[in-house]
Amino acid sequence: MTDYRLVYFSENRLPSSEIAQGLNSILEKSRSNNVMVGVTGALMFSVGYFVQVLEGPQAAVEATFERIQQDARHGDVQLVEFAPVAQRTFDNWSMAYAGRPEEASDDVADLAASSGFDPSRLDGDQLFERLRSRLLETA
Repeated sequence: MTDYRLVYFSENRLPSSEIAQGLNSILEKSRSNNVMVGVTGALMFSVGYFVQVLEGPQAAVEATFERIQQDARHGDVQLVEFAPVAQRTFDNWSMAYAGRPEEASDDVADLAASSGFDPSRLDGDQLFERLRSRLLETA
């Protein structure tokens, strides 16, 4: 069976007073749901944006992404890449968090500043590699 990788970013719509609690809720729910459907991946977060990579069977990744698009905590969800992959990168994590629990990752803010998060200027490989590198730094 071929696995797929989906890369997206979205606007953070968590109220500022609920960011830590909201982020923990997203991670807990993602980990629980992803185990049940065989999806793995990683999440990077800033006060302004989420960047996430999902990997797994095509139907499961599509269904997971559909739920994310319907989640009020995410706004202006932008699909950057969706393609088959020879091998998963995040196969050991139902949902890894590429950041420190006590602070939001500055990587997304840096990337936003340099690209304006204009989907026509971003590519999935750049976002994927930034998230993967950040995860290795924090592991």
